[in-house]
Amino acid sequence: MLIAVDHVQLAAPPGSEERLRAYYAGVLGMTEIPKPPVLAARGGCWFRSGTVILHLGIEEDFRPARKAHPGLRVTGIDAYAERLRDCGAPVTWDDALPGHRRFYSEDPVGNRLEFLEPLATAP
Repeated sequence: MLIAVDHVQLAAPPGSEERLRAYYAGVLGMTEIPKPPVLAARGGCWFRSGTVILHLGIEEDFRPARKAHPGLRVTGIDAYAERLRDCGAPVTWDDALPGHRRFYSEDPVGNRLEFLEPLATAP
């Protein structure tokens, strides 16, 4: 029986770790978590924010995920979108998901990310 998603893995090109750290830690506000030494030798980096864990692994023949993406729940979505925009990240709003506000963006290597916040429901 499945009980939770442990982490989401995204790919990145060789040598992109510093850009990934600047974005995922600096812009998104996540904390970098150490990789086990045997995995650290492969490059890449891991990040956490609360129960959200993202692994960025190095892929030699890297192509960014343009359709596939993690859906990341946020609070204060307008301020979060402004934070990303102020840091130079694209923000594309999409109102097609009932009961949510959401936008799409890209990390510095071109991977698609979805940010969403459920709308408050009336009592």
